[in-house]
Amino acid sequence: MMLLGRRHAPVSSAVALTSGARPVMLVTLDAPFAPEAASLAVESAVESGQPLIVVNVAEIALLPGSLSMGYSYACSDEVEESLRAPAALAHSLAVKVERLRVSSPHPVDALLELIAERRPGLLVLGPDLARVRRRLYRKAAKRVRADAPCLVWLADEY
Repeated sequence: MMLLGRRHAPVSSAVALTSGARPVMLVTLDAPFAPEAASLAVESAVESGQPLIVVNVAEIALLPGSLSMGYSYACSDEVEESLRAPAALAHSLAVKVERLRVSSPHPVDALLELIAERRPGLLVLGPDLARVRRRLYRKAAKRVRADAPCLVWLADEY
């Protein structure tokens, strides 16, 4: 998923899904998950019987050749393992799991667009705070807290 332009409509204006299914969304910002965030998301998905969506939101630079040649993004092995572990655990507990990578020059806007599209019942924003850029996390936490139309769990802030 890519978001090239900024979205100015509030997330709360999104149309609600009629199915009633409200997945659990576990999100990191191109950093490994905090262990407590991954545990909370998996446990919530298991207990509620809802799907788990594991998301890595990565900021990419918008360079002159990016649009013509496509975006390139390589996830580190540590981040990849961090994404795989909760997905595998949830899958082993009979939870439907979906993994997504969102790459955008505007990662917070892209995350909010994904939230509006998928309408989770619980959003767990859980990167390891020692491994994520402080400014990016604060911006994401502030916007998610204000605009997400669901329950939100945030890692302890800086």
